[in-house]
Amino acid sequence: MSRFARSYGYLAILSIVVALINVIARQHNAAPPDNPLEFLYLCVAAALLNIPHVRIEQGRLSLVGIANVAAALLLNPLDATVVGLASSASLVGRGAYPILGNAVFSASINCLGSIVAAWFRIGGTLPLAPRVFVFLTCFAANLVLVALAFRIRLDERVRSVIGKTFTASFFVAFAYFCLASLLISYVLDGSPLGYLLATIVCVLALALTDTIAGRRVRRVLESELSDADRYLFHSRAVEGVVHNLRNHVATAVGYLKEIDPRRLDPVDRESIETATAAANDAVAVLRSLSQGATPRVTYASEPVDLNELITRALGMARPRARSKEVQLALRESPDDVKVRADPLLLREVITNLVNNAIDAVPANGRVELRAGRRGNGWPYFSVVDDGPGVSDDHRHHLFEPHFTTKEGGTGLGLFMSYGIVREHQGDLLYEGNRRGAVFTVILPPFGG
Repeated sequence: MSRFARSYGYLAILSIVVALINVIARQHNAAPPDNPLEFLYLCVAAALLNIPHVRIEQGRLSLVGIANVAAALLLNPLDATVVGLASSASLVGRGAYPILGNAVFSASINCLGSIVAAWFRIGGTLPLAPRVFVFLTCFAANLVLVALAFRIRLDERVRSVIGKTFTASFFVAFAYFCLASLLISYVLDGSPLGYLLATIVCVLALALTDTIAGRRVRRVLESELSDADRYLFHSRAVEGVVHNLRNHVATAVGYLKEIDPRRLDPVDRESIETATAAANDAVAVLRSLSQGATPRVTYASEPVDLNELITRALGMARPRARSKEVQLALRESPDDVKVRADPLLLREVITNLVNNAIDAVPANGRVELRAGRRGNGWPYFSVVDDGPGVSDDHRHHLFEPHFTTKEGGTGLGLFMSYGIVREHQGDLLYEGNRRGAVFTVILPPFGG
């Protein structure tokens, strides 16, 4: 069974389980009845809070958890389930699986949280400690359901998913989600003032999202600008040195060719021939260095499919991975990821990144190749490993020539790869952390 079939099967099983839970918990759905206006407010809030989001190391972070947990605290299981389903109304256009996945996960979490809240509710009220427990229950359910979804759909280990999820941005959002959902559960009492205060809490949450998103974008842009500046500096330096050396060597070759070896004795003739051959070799090496500093791209007439490139690169890397017992994984994109590129140079980039990843991970480690589309529609491929990552001190030297952390490495692979990608009008980014390295190549779409 394919990963996509297993993914939809997983959602179908969850949907059936949620429906059965609502049937079993029908006594909680019968009384007391929920305020219709309050129910409608949370449905609209869940859909709207699911629109703004921040990209984190693994997936996206939206504010829908605020409305979902508030629904679990305030509504009966059936109404809370409907609020979870309504949260996907704003995701139309993102594809079938994101819409269904968000709806099923939110409905499952809300239903479970509402049942837990019903157990602790005393005389129609819910004390503070049980409210916090309901939030922790929703958080744990969300973590388990999403981790299993990544494991099934992406064939990624649960430990890796959890490691990439627990980031600084996640903990900041988690703390605010807890506070915001608790505030809404207290102020949303059916009065106009309650609705106003709940709306203010949601607006403040939007400001937090903008702040996190702004910091992330600024950090990425600063890294890209710093990498581009360093590469340009070293590239121009290499080109200048190579240009001068080629001129001098070409002059020497010219004078050597003017010497008639027939007028020389055998010993001098052999010396001249050796010197001429060495000078010609030097010209060839300098020409190669010049191309390495600023590679010349020859675009293919047909679009280049990134899925095909990473599949081929994975096959070529298997012998190297087997020698170290490294597990290789592939995640192709179901979307169109065709680009305008020089396939030979692009294969060189993938090979460099994959070889570096295999060398970086420990024995029995894991290297994964992924392809897809970014938020702006540009195709990309990533090479992900579970090695030690790159320290902050080394991060700022990644794309410099002759910088390497590998014993016996030349330090030219990433430097040349960065130049090749820039010549394609694309970006080579380092997006990893201390839990592993992630190198991502973003390229303009074919015809874009």
